[in-house]
Amino acid sequence: MRRTLIPLLTVALLATAGSLEAQALKIGYIQSQEILAAHPGTAEAQAQLEQEGQAAEEEMQRIQTELQNMQQQLQQQSLTLSPEAKANREAQLQQRLVEAEQRAQQMQAALQQRQAELIQPIMEEVTAVIEAIREEGDYSLILDAGAGSIISADPALDLTQEVISRLESGSGANPGGK
Repeated sequence: MRRTLIPLLTVALLATAGSLEAQALKIGYIQSQEILAAHPGTAEAQAQLEQEGQAAEEEMQRIQTELQNMQQQLQQQSLTLSPEAKANREAQLQQRLVEAEQRAQQMQAALQQRQAELIQPIMEEVTAVIEAIREEGDYSLILDAGAGSIISADPALDLTQEVISRLESGSGANPGGK
């Protein structure tokens, strides 16, 4: 009975090892920052965002100049103003400072939202290409080295150039232009 048990265990172990081998993980990784930098739409999106950011910066400079002028007028006229008038001007200046801060926060939020709007289509395209590569290459997992979670990896597993090549060729998620 012992002799028949050993071969059965050996067969069971070999069968288990074979099924584990068939289920082996295939892993690749990408460098997302490199892909985004190489994407044809990134430069255009960045230029548009910079243009909109420049307009916001110019508006903030106008507001800053207005606040400086208000403060200078208050300092120049402080000796000739009545205490009530001086307090009124100081309150106006303080109110305008609060409004300027609120406007700066609104513009910052709008720029962040605009950046998300401009980057979203690019990210969707990159994600579709990565997903197509994952499916075609039968990868179980594709990681982003740019996220900082990969400490060391075989360069042969780096799929960054394949993603960039597909994006540049316009084949995207449709290999061979299908």
